Amino acid sequence: MKKGILLLFLAWLVAPYANAQVTYFGDILGNGFKQATIVFPPDYEGSVTCTVVRKLAPGQKSKSVLYVHGFNDYFFQEEMADRFIKEGYNFYAVDLRKYGRSWLANQKLNDVRDLSEYFADIDTVLNIMRSEGSGPILLCGHSLGGLVASLYADARTGKELFDAVLLNSPYFDPEMHSVLKKKPASLILNRAEKHPETTLNSGMNPLYGESLHKDAFGEWNYNLSWKPHEAPPISYGWIKAMYDAQQKVAAGLQIGKPVLVLHAARSLDEKKWSEAFFTADAVLNVSDIARMARNIQGQYSIQAVQGGMHDLVLSRKAVRDDVYETIFSWARRNIK
Repeated sequence: MKKGILLLFLAWLVAPYANAQVTYFGDILGNGFKQATIVFPPDYEGSVTCTVVRKLAPGQKSKSVLYVHGFNDYFFQEEMADRFIKEGYNFYAVDLRKYGRSWLANQKLNDVRDLSEYFADIDTVLNIMRSEGSGPILLCGHSLGGLVASLYADARTGKELFDAVLLNSPYFDPEMHSVLKKKPASLILNRAEKHPETTLNSGMNPLYGESLHKDAFGEWNYNLSWKPHEAPPISYGWIKAMYDAQQKVAAGLQIGKPVLVLHAARSLDEKKWSEAFFTADAVLNVSDIARMARNIQGQYSIQAVQGGMHDLVLSRKAVRDDVYETIFSWARRNIK
């Protein structure tokens, strides 16, 4: 409740419109990161906000990146931001509505009924970036954020506020233990139409989270209330939103800017901990990612990362060094 009140108070202090000035406050990450909360019209759960986080490159740089996080996630990857800044990018991230910094007391964490609800969040932050002097912009999405960024890019063809798209293990097909892989889609969709708010277990393997967090087997520190090892229950409305979005990808997306799709070289489906979790995608089937990515109509490249985890920038250091070299080599050729 206190967090919700605080965010609503901050939201009152900043402008709710995309072309307005926003007021930044110190972010929870410190180290030069700032955040601003943006208010949107209420939805089926009530009040709605998103949060923009930024850290600017030294000097007057115009090249920028906007990062969109995945499911059961929020922006915490400081190293990624600093690598982009070192490369000469201003770094921006958005905590989407109902995630992380943007999660309010009246909301179910992570819930959404249609992925297009996130388009207002991305439009708003891109407009803020432009108003703050950003020139070429790289739109970057991980997992669910990669699916959202892809649909957004398709919807904004010819009206883009970005110049290239980077997809880190995009959520183009249901995760390995999704209910959509276990039950007929018609049953799920019928339940979603009648009772979108009802929930069921997400089915995500908690060992993936444990492979990341420093208090388990990993090396990263983040808020376990916002990114728990075991994702909270998902609603039938959310499942339908994912199904509808992935069907759009299967039908083909028209993206008018260069796209780089990165994914791990192999997947892992294990119920007991082992070091193998550090070298594979334990959430999605990487063959599905590569197959579905070929439905992009436009200029795209698909690359597998040897030894990569689901979030490639959280892989072991040698692997993520290769990931950044791949990203920046591609970006130098495609972002002018």
